[in-house]
Amino acid sequence: MKRFILPLLLLPLAAFADDAVAAVAAVAEPVLNSGDTAWMMMSTALVMLMTPIGLALFYGGMTRSKNVLNTYAMVFGAFAVGFIAWVIAGFSIAFGTMEGPMNQVIGGFGHLMLGGISWTEFASVDLGQLYPKFVFVVFQGTFAAITVAIVAGSVIERMKFSTWMVFAAIWTIVVYAPITHMVWGGGYLFNEGALDFAGGTVVHMNGGLAGLVLAVLIGKRAGYPKTAMKPASVVLTAVGAGLLWFGWYGFNGGSAFGANAIAGVAYLTTTIAAAVATVTWIILESMVFKKATLLGAATGAIAGLVAITPAAGFVGVSGAFIIGIVGALIAFFGVTVLKKKLGYDDSLDAFGVHFLAGLWGAVATGIFALNDKALLWSGPLKDADDRMGQIMVQLESVLVVGLFTLVGTVVVYYVAMAITGGARVNEEQESQGLDESVHGERGFNL
Repeated sequence: MKRFILPLLLLPLAAFADDAVAAVAAVAEPVLNSGDTAWMMMSTALVMLMTPIGLALFYGGMTRSKNVLNTYAMVFGAFAVGFIAWVIAGFSIAFGTMEGPMNQVIGGFGHLMLGGISWTEFASVDLGQLYPKFVFVVFQGTFAAITVAIVAGSVIERMKFSTWMVFAAIWTIVVYAPITHMVWGGGYLFNEGALDFAGGTVVHMNGGLAGLVLAVLIGKRAGYPKTAMKPASVVLTAVGAGLLWFGWYGFNGGSAFGANAIAGVAYLTTTIAAAVATVTWIILESMVFKKATLLGAATGAIAGLVAITPAAGFVGVSGAFIIGIVGALIAFFGVTVLKKKLGYDDSLDAFGVHFLAGLWGAVATGIFALNDKALLWSGPLKDADDRMGQIMVQLESVLVVGLFTLVGTVVVYYVAMAITGGARVNEEQESQGLDESVHGERGFNL
């Protein structure tokens, strides 16, 4: 009899236990974090501002007056087609998941046109990123768009607008997206433990080297380097630099993926590096050329911002100072010495500033990263061997990204050229200026 009575007595307890488990499950259900959501949406807007406004003005002011409008159009257009390409296939390749060895390079095609992603889905519950995944998609899309826009700085004043637009779309999918997956999306370099907080390798090295490759393939501007090619408006360039600096708080701060203490670290180190790089460039110009220029100050600020980008959330105050100073020194050397020595025509110094300062920042991240488990993705460094190992991983990431960018950019260039029937404008158009000959407009009606 006891065999039957005891289970009957336990039935209410079992029901209570089931209710308790259900209650715990309900409590554990992820809930949207409105603070982080607001921060990530604001960061996305700041990064968006960097391209069709900040970079467009920065580049537009440095070009000759007859090509100001075309330069702005190339940056503006790159943002548009780059983001479209990102939504169609770039995001899936960068942050999708697939089985097999190819996952080391690409994430797959399961999210083409953002298929399979719900508007109610969170960015990453496992990592505590409780904001909409669609916000993450847009945030990362602005990174893709500015990266391809950086490339334009090397080939303005002589590349066909139609070829550029085709190149920008294909390059975003074929070059940018796989590199993003390798570094950030769970691919080879991510698994190796490479550190890139906000895009030293993914954005700046990638865009700067692609620019140099295009500049070499398409050839020098007519008259370069003998003909004087003065900037249309240094003031526009300085305004653009200021807007880029402002937007960089979303670029680096947003890469903490939340309104948190790491975003605060990124804010501080970003400001320090940009400020000391600006002053370093002013001092260098005063020593070498006996005059400190506004163009130089603006360029120095961008060099410092580029250099700190891969390290922003990983380093402290002293690291930020050194990274900013050395970033300016290296970029100054690239712009004033290396460019003349090698003779390439990198119109607006995308390679000298973005690639060289980005390369330094990527390596410096391994040198100056704080030994703090809360900051480093792969856990704290244990000893000197770990530090050297991290530096070697950073060097590996530089080499892998550089090689992939080099080969991929060459391939995409010839594909785009085949589609549009050539990459370079004719001599008459180049002489007249691309504002009127290509767009039928003027940047300045003076």
